Amino acid sequence: MARRRWVFAGQLGQQFDDGGPMLIIEAKSVFGRRPIHRAKAHLILSALRHRARELGDRAEFHQVQRYSDVVDGRGDLEVIDPPSWSARRFVQRRDITVLPSRGFVTSEADFERWADSRGARRLLLEDFYRDVRSRTGILMEGQSPSGGNWNFDHDNRRPPPKNAATLGHAPWWPEEDDIDERVRRDLDHWQAEGSVRLVGDDGPRRFAVTDAEARLSLDDFLDYRLSDFGPYEDAMLQGDWTMAHSLLSVPLNLGVLNPREVVDAAEERYRAGHAPLNSVEGFVRQIAGWRDYVWHLYWHLGESYPTDHNHLNATAPLPPAFLTLDPDLITAHCLHETIDGMRRHGWAHHIQRLMVLGNWALQHGYAPAALNDWFVDMFVDGTPWVMPANVIGMSQHADGGIVATKPYAAGGAYISTMSDYCGSCRFNPKVRLGDDACPFTAGYWAFLDRTEGRLAGNARMREPLAALRRLSDREAVVDQERRREEW
Repeated sequence: MARRRWVFAGQLGQQFDDGGPMLIIEAKSVFGRRPIHRAKAHLILSALRHRARELGDRAEFHQVQRYSDVVDGRGDLEVIDPPSWSARRFVQRRDITVLPSRGFVTSEADFERWADSRGARRLLLEDFYRDVRSRTGILMEGQSPSGGNWNFDHDNRRPPPKNAATLGHAPWWPEEDDIDERVRRDLDHWQAEGSVRLVGDDGPRRFAVTDAEARLSLDDFLDYRLSDFGPYEDAMLQGDWTMAHSLLSVPLNLGVLNPREVVDAAEERYRAGHAPLNSVEGFVRQIAGWRDYVWHLYWHLGESYPTDHNHLNATAPLPPAFLTLDPDLITAHCLHETIDGMRRHGWAHHIQRLMVLGNWALQHGYAPAALNDWFVDMFVDGTPWVMPANVIGMSQHADGGIVATKPYAAGGAYISTMSDYCGSCRFNPKVRLGDDACPFTAGYWAFLDRTEGRLAGNARMREPLAALRRLSDREAVVDQERRREEW
C-alpha cells in the first residue's frame, strides 16, 4: 500500500507531490503559540485550504487542535523532512518515514560537502554562491560567470530616482475567493475566543498561495519589474511599498514555487535579451545564493544558535511600537513608514528590514532572540529557518561574526541617500545633538560607545571606533540618547 504523504505549510507545491495520497493538517495550536501577524495567519490557512481543494480526493484534510490528534498511532505516513527543528523532532518521535528535504536549489548534503571542504575557513555567502553557480551552471559561460563578474553590486545600489513617487509598474495581485472569506471569519472567531493573538491588518490578500497564482506573480515580475529590480533593489520610497521587488518570498517559502524554476526563468530573460544581467544576477543571488545559504545555516549552526549568541550583550525588550505594530508611537519618518507598512502588509523589503528595523534594533540593544521571534511572527514570509542567520547573524551581529564580518550599523545619512523619507521628517539626518538630532545618526554613535569594548578587535570597525574617540561631543550625544523619549 502506498504511504500517505503528510505535507507541511512549507511544502504545498508540485515539487513536494509525487502523485500519491496526501495528508494536510490545519492545526489550530500552531497559531496560538505567540502573537502573529493576522495577514501571515491568513496566508498559511488560505494556502493549506487551497491545496486541499486542489488535491481533491487525493487529500485527507483535517482541521484539528494539534498535529498529534491526526498522526498519533498511524503507521501509514511519510514526510519530506520538515522545515523546522521542532517539526523534525515531532516526526522523528513517531512511526513516520522521512524522505530527504526539497524546495531549494541545493540539498543539505551538497552544503555539508561544501562546508567540510572549507576546513577551518569561514562559511562565507560569496564563496557558497560561487560554488552553487559553478556546480549548477546558473549564469555561467563554461567555467566563467556570465558577464565576467560574479556579482554586479556596483550597478545595484542606486538611490531612488529624484522626485519619483513610485518606481513604476504596480504588481499583479491575486483575487480572494470563498476560502479567503472563510479564513477571515475563522480568524475573527479564534481571536474573539482568545485562542490566537493577532497583530496588524488583514486584507486584501496580496501574496500568492497557489501554484497558478504564484506563476502569474512570477511572470508579472519578470515582465515588468525585473529590469528595475537590480539597480533599485536597495532603494526606498514612501509612496511605493513594493518597489521593484518580486513579492515571491511567500510562495517560495510556502513551497508553491520551485526556486530552481524561478532562477531558470530569470536567466532565460537575460539570455533572450529581455532583462539586464545586473538585475538578473541580483535576483539569482537572493534565491540561489542567500535563500539557500540561510536554509543550510539553520541546520548547520544548530537549534540553539538564536539563544546561544549575544555577542554585543543586547538585553533591551522590544518596545510597544514594535510589538503592536503601532506607527503612531514613532516620529522618525523612516521607521514610522516601515512599521506602518508592516502593519498593513506584514512585509518590508530587505533594506527596510536590515537598515531601518535591524539597524534601529542593533543601535538600541534589543535582545536578539526576542527580535528573531518577532521577525518570524510579524513577517508574512517569516519562517523558523529563514530568520536566524538574517537576524542573529547579519542584522544584530549577535554571533560575533559567524555570518557577517561587521555590524550593519549606520546613521541617518545612509537612509537619506537611499530613500525619500528624510525630507518630510522632523529630525535632521545631518544632526546628532539637539532637538532635531536624527535618532539614527545620534544612535549610531551611542551604539559605538556602548559596544566599543566588544568591537575593539574587529578590523572592519577600527575606523568607526577611531572616529568615535575623536568625537568632541561624545558624552553629550550618549547622554542625549540615553534620555531620548521621542523617536
